[in-house]
Amino acid sequence: MAPRNFTQVTEFILTGISTTPQLQVPLFLVFFMIYGLAVTGNLGIITLTSVDSRLQTPMYFFLRHLAIINLGNSTVIAPKMLTAFVVNKNITSYYECAAQMGGFVFFIVSEVILLSVMAYDRYVAICNPLMYMVVVSPRLCHLLVALTYLYGFSTAVVVSPCVFSMSYCSSNVINDFYCDIAPVLALSCSDIYMPETVVFISATTNLLFSLIIVVVSYFNIVLSILRIRSSEGRKKAFFTCASHMMAVTVFYGTLLFINLKPRRKHSFDSDNITSVFYTMVIPMLNPMIYSLRNKDVKAALKRCMTNPCYSFKPM
Repeated sequence: MAPRNFTQVTEFILTGISTTPQLQVPLFLVFFMIYGLAVTGNLGIITLTSVDSRLQTPMYFFLRHLAIINLGNSTVIAPKMLTAFVVNKNITSYYECAAQMGGFVFFIVSEVILLSVMAYDRYVAICNPLMYMVVVSPRLCHLLVALTYLYGFSTAVVVSPCVFSMSYCSSNVINDFYCDIAPVLALSCSDIYMPETVVFISATTNLLFSLIIVVVSYFNIVLSILRIRSSEGRKKAFFTCASHMMAVTVFYGTLLFINLKPRRKHSFDSDNITSVFYTMVIPMLNPMIYSLRNKDVKAALKRCMTNPCYSFKPM
């Protein structure tokens, strides 16, 4: 059989959330509001934990970087997503698509690792409170955050080039609102066994490693709380980690729903809805979870509103 001539794809078309004309304006307004709330909330957390001298503890140091990651994750996705609602064809170049995928992988992997770091922080705070500031020292905090970003970056520079090392020479329509791994690989005319294996091993390793740390940390936290004799003490200890528990439950629940769903039940439409949740909704929810259920953050916000002059005291 004679060899077929292929033209290498140089750009992709993103289908977006919906192709129904009547839904474009309402969906644009909804997601613009979600993105606006995510930006406002995370910038607020970053600002408060940076300038308020009473929030210069390891917990709020990690929370600041979680807000940076959430802000970055939503910003990598939202502009292109919103564009799809106002243009006929949401076109992205080959390299722009690769960069978006790399940025998404960097932020999502960094969030997975940072949530496990925050679980360890809560474990030390509740199970060994007298040694908390010694164990979780500023030096260790900076080291853990640096390793988190380094690991996220190294994963991104492996996964994204691996996906885009394949040949794309047929359809260039990505059935998604951003350059996610699965819908991009579905367009490849090469054997995708290698990138699928790399992505599977990376995702499984990251998820299991992080989950083990979170589960072990909270198992010990629960045991420590149950050993507290006074109900007031148990209540105070529980609320110390309640916000992180809620954020972890929402985030890992979404990721596990995607990864543990049987392959035959996967569809790009259902995965789109789930992707919207952890790329747009969770970055919006996290600042609310950590502020509405946190007296220190609410008090800092009140001080900021009444007296904007803070003493900057970086950790």
